[in-house]
Amino acid sequence: MKAYLLYEAGGADKLVPGEAPKPALKSGEVLIRVKAIGINPADAIYRSTPAFITHIFGEERPVIMGWDISGEVVEKSDNTDGFEVGDAVFALLQNARGYAEFVAVNVGLLAHKPAHITFEEAAAAPMAGLTAWQPLVHGMNIKKGDKILIHGASGGVGHYAVQIAKYLGAEVIATSSGKNRDFVMALGADKHIDYQTKNFREVIKEVDFVFDTVGGETLEQSIDIAKPGGTIISIVALTHEDIMFKAKEKGVNLSLRALQFNGDDLRAFAGLMSKGIIKSFINRIYPFTAMAEAHTQVETRRTAGKIVLTV
Repeated sequence: MKAYLLYEAGGADKLVPGEAPKPALKSGEVLIRVKAIGINPADAIYRSTPAFITHIFGEERPVIMGWDISGEVVEKSDNTDGFEVGDAVFALLQNARGYAEFVAVNVGLLAHKPAHITFEEAAAAPMAGLTAWQPLVHGMNIKKGDKILIHGASGGVGHYAVQIAKYLGAEVIATSSGKNRDFVMALGADKHIDYQTKNFREVIKEVDFVFDTVGGETLEQSIDIAKPGGTIISIVALTHEDIMFKAKEKGVNLSLRALQFNGDDLRAFAGLMSKGIIKSFINRIYPFTAMAEAHTQVETRRTAGKIVLTV
């Protein structure tokens, strides 16, 4: 099968098109003919960091990266009830290997693709969608009317977070650049702040929740506008202990939340996609041959919505 092979960590040019054996199925797995692949900033971070590659793959080289895929079931093993050959599906792959024509996936991580969305829209969703879903749904007790500030609202994770927060009944205050204001407001945000021209601390105060995709000074300053007893969840590594101390002094619950590979969450997310409550907004679709260009684009960290490849 065709695949992109990574022999060593480095730039986007290190993803080399080549051939790899088609995966053999284990019990509980189905074989998926990949139709589309979602590309995330995390893909580029892992590709360029030797320690991350070793953490996932050990000493195996070359490796096949890729976490977000959609496609069609073409073969199944035993213990795969609920999925049949011909089913359209999508998944967040725990062991990567998605940059290929075929991938073996345990059905515990698999969700059926909603009929009315494209394979590209499905492939865009798993990593970014669950990175937003898990903190907002499991980490925050959002009630109707609560105020939430979402940093980086136009990005891959942020644009899902706005939609999830609105579904949960929150009043959403969103930050992004001014050029993405209309996009963010169309997602359902109630208020937009252009971080390039205004400091959010001068515009808002006393929010119940903050969802942070930026980190650094933005995260630290968010403590100033959170209510005592409020909750801040970041998906970016906390840079120093002073931030935790500042949050504790004010009585703000601050935590870092890492993505969990969870099929139940993906299926719940798919349920809302099937109802049109959550949508994937795709910035650009690349052909499979343009993997390096797709990685270069996500590395800019200036992409509204998601980047996807077709296979």
